[in-house]
Amino acid sequence: MTAGYPDDLRAIVDDYLDGLRFPARSPGVAGLEEAMRYSLLAGGKRIRPVLALATARALDLDQAQALPLAAAIELIHTYSLIHDDLPAMDDDDLRRGRPTCHVAYGEDVAILAGDALYAEAFHLLLRRRADDAVAPLPAERLLAAAAELADSTGVDGMVGGQFLDVTAEKASAEGDAAQTADELRVLHELKTGRLIGASVGCVLQLAGLDDERARPFRAFADHLGVLFQIVDDILDVTGTDAALGKRSGSDERHDKRTYVTEYGLEGAQRMAATHHQAAEDALHAAAPSGADDLHTLTTFIHTRTN
Repeated sequence: MTAGYPDDLRAIVDDYLDGLRFPARSPGVAGLEEAMRYSLLAGGKRIRPVLALATARALDLDQAQALPLAAAIELIHTYSLIHDDLPAMDDDDLRRGRPTCHVAYGEDVAILAGDALYAEAFHLLLRRRADDAVAPLPAERLLAAAAELADSTGVDGMVGGQFLDVTAEKASAEGDAAQTADELRVLHELKTGRLIGASVGCVLQLAGLDDERARPFRAFADHLGVLFQIVDDILDVTGTDAALGKRSGSDERHDKRTYVTEYGLEGAQRMAATHHQAAEDALHAAAPSGADDLHTLTTFIHTRTN
């Protein structure tokens, strides 16, 4: 059975995202905003921004101060999905239960919509105040959070992981040596784990935590990122199109090595249980007085069915 979810935080995220606009000086660019919002507002669990808000709540950081960061992370995640779905990447035509951005608007517009979402994420984080009634965060904390977010999504982060993914797929198609288990782990640590880690780590920067207090939170985020990917690999095998809101079996169609192909379904399920427990242990060390939303989210990620 799937665990509960911090739906109050998801509602806050959805409401904030719905209020975002990306106006242009030229009316001719209105179609770009339409494509951006088409993908951004397509729904979904909003795990990354909810994780950011849950971390802020655990640290007693004002929610309004964390909201622009949480939204920026979701803009970046949406950009990555748009580009992942492109014919040159995973070539998927369904995302969150409806046509992908390139199917709805064309490949050229989809690429530009993804590019714009990435740029607007940093514009939102660095320039927009969450609430005039809330004291602005110290500039050095905001810049540290922006730097960590950029690092987690660049060459040593999400995009680097995507590069490893596409080059491994090409190597497999050409009959070259398969990835080792360690290489598979690194690929997913970058492609998936870094942005999940940033959803916690950037909030630690906003809150000004020192390294010692931040360490168990970062250990929690590391295990959570691995857990998320293992479960994702399992669902690609066991899930249905209707439940996932996208085509199942994508990894098999692209001959990708996953935690399931590497360790088998039961082995992957055991690994997921191990990382779930490790994440919980790290979270107890990070917030011994309690972090209910983070515990709920951790169990949800472990038991999710879509």
